[in-house]
Amino acid sequence: MAEEKKEIGTGFITEVDRYLFNNGKHYEIYEKLGAHPRTYNKEEGMYFAVWAPHAKQIGVVGDFNGWNPDENPMTCLADSGIWEAFVPGLSTGALYKYAITTESGKLLFKADPYAFEAEYRPQTASVTADLSGYEWNDTSWMAKRKKADPMDGPVSIYEVHLGSWRKKNRDEKDGYYTYVEAAHELSDYVEQMGYTHVELLGIAEHPYDGSWGYQVTGYFAPTSRYGTAKEFMYFVDYMHQKGIGVILDWVPAHFPKDAHGLSDFDGKPCYEYSDPRKGEHPDWGTKVFDYSKYEVDNFLIANALYWVEKFHVDGLRVDAVASMLYLDYGRSDGEWVPNKHGRNENLEAIEFFKHLNSIIKDRGNGAMVIAEESTAWPKVTDDPKNDGLGFTFKWNMGWMHDFLEYMKLDPYFRKYNHHKMTFGLTYFTSEKYILVLSHDEVVHLKCSMIEKMPGLLEDKFSNLKVGYTFMLGHPGKKLLFMGQDFGQFHEWDEKTALDWYLADEPLGKDLKDYVRDLLHLYKEYPALYERDYDWEGFSWINANDSEQSIFSFVRYSKDKKDSLLFVLNFTPVERKNYRAGVPKKGSYHLVLNESHGLYQPEDKAPAVPSEEKEWDGKNYSIACPLKPYGVAVYRFKG
Repeated sequence: MAEEKKEIGTGFITEVDRYLFNNGKHYEIYEKLGAHPRTYNKEEGMYFAVWAPHAKQIGVVGDFNGWNPDENPMTCLADSGIWEAFVPGLSTGALYKYAITTESGKLLFKADPYAFEAEYRPQTASVTADLSGYEWNDTSWMAKRKKADPMDGPVSIYEVHLGSWRKKNRDEKDGYYTYVEAAHELSDYVEQMGYTHVELLGIAEHPYDGSWGYQVTGYFAPTSRYGTAKEFMYFVDYMHQKGIGVILDWVPAHFPKDAHGLSDFDGKPCYEYSDPRKGEHPDWGTKVFDYSKYEVDNFLIANALYWVEKFHVDGLRVDAVASMLYLDYGRSDGEWVPNKHGRNENLEAIEFFKHLNSIIKDRGNGAMVIAEESTAWPKVTDDPKNDGLGFTFKWNMGWMHDFLEYMKLDPYFRKYNHHKMTFGLTYFTSEKYILVLSHDEVVHLKCSMIEKMPGLLEDKFSNLKVGYTFMLGHPGKKLLFMGQDFGQFHEWDEKTALDWYLADEPLGKDLKDYVRDLLHLYKEYPALYERDYDWEGFSWINANDSEQSIFSFVRYSKDKKDSLLFVLNFTPVERKNYRAGVPKKGSYHLVLNESHGLYQPEDKAPAVPSEEKEWDGKNYSIACPLKPYGVAVYRFKG
């Protein structure tokens, strides 16, 4: 009977399924591998399937069979490395693992790589779940997303760690908000502030809080810290109903060595490279995915599509891209293996990215894929047909570094570092960039954003206001980490909530209201987003006023109806007689400054007529008095 089952199997995984998976092209393999409610031989139960090509024997174990490896043995489907078993009478909510006997006879207990849910940490079992039956209410959002082009739309991202954004005063589950609770409170805040998207750190299941979700053991399981898989569906659904997109951080670069995870899954390197010079990150103590294996590529690409299509997420921010592209990343001489050309590019990872991004684009669902790539690797956001990697956007780490180095300086020394703020405008069209001030910049003794600023307390807040205004005007989409918009003083700590009381203090409230005004200004004026990667969308008025540390520039809309002039003073010195050149004759309407914030129509914003007085190489100019750390943004026609 056993031999007959080995030949025929249950039929749930077909020969076509096995062929596609073993060739890296079964993009819905999560519907086959893992645990799924099924009816077999007229009995209802749970079907299990796992890829473990080196295993000698496998049994499904759990709270339903006393964790006995012999109670529910699995059968290997010939020539595929896939094992399967059907457990009659079993339903959702059961705890389980795979008891894998290796070729050497060692017994391993592994969580299911394709599990849809996981046990609450520190426990490590997988949980049987059924994702069918959720009724989505975001049809209009998904239809709009499918047609939209994020390149010429507003994208302002609020980066969030759910576990520390807010906490409830309770001991249950560490005080975490559930996905449902967070959906309501977070969407209210994001909607009020004017962000277009939230980006969530660490949603895939991970054992260690301090990894922030970047060392994953359950790639298909939304972390149980905040609830169930269907409750996470509710989170995304509710955000969409409130007009807010959801981006997830995604980690195809590496995985931890925890005993229940992917490391040496069936007793041998399975998901990772077998050569430790390629298969391990020395600095991180983690394993590297083997992108030469079709089944591993299939696991990752199907996982990306799983979040996009099953959970309707609007984008994936791919972590640690550089570590995947370079074979010598974080490695000394003798610790890495050159490619077949004798160079340091990981050719398999490059092909993986081209495959991943091509498939997501070809599915036509409008999802973004964002590269956190920290080097000058070329064509990250170019089409794979042009030998690009195919990402939608790339984090602009160079801009972030230059911006923060400039902002940290005592204002007296800024005139000697003026180029740090202008350099980003020499290459802003080379990739499709997102300007980021992320969680990585406010941890590990780097100081919070407000504490990076020079001067006394009020100076710090004034610095941030003018700095954020420069960021808003600079071409590229935007990202701020939670707490940066109201002046969180402490470095971010995943164990504690943000100091929300600061948002009600005078300086914190003023900063938060000002950032809100910036974000609403951003969405109101297409000049700030629809030509982010077009030389015609940006023009300097004066990039060289280093002595006064003042920058002036224009952002143009496509129709030239409402363009914006920015004049920004990065010193605590008042410039009562400052004059700025303007592109044309006409009236320049003040729409935002540092003290009033955003002018509404009923506020009767001041209109400044141009004068026929040559300035900054222009035939016309306006008087533009600037207060210390003064900001002036003007609207004009043309």
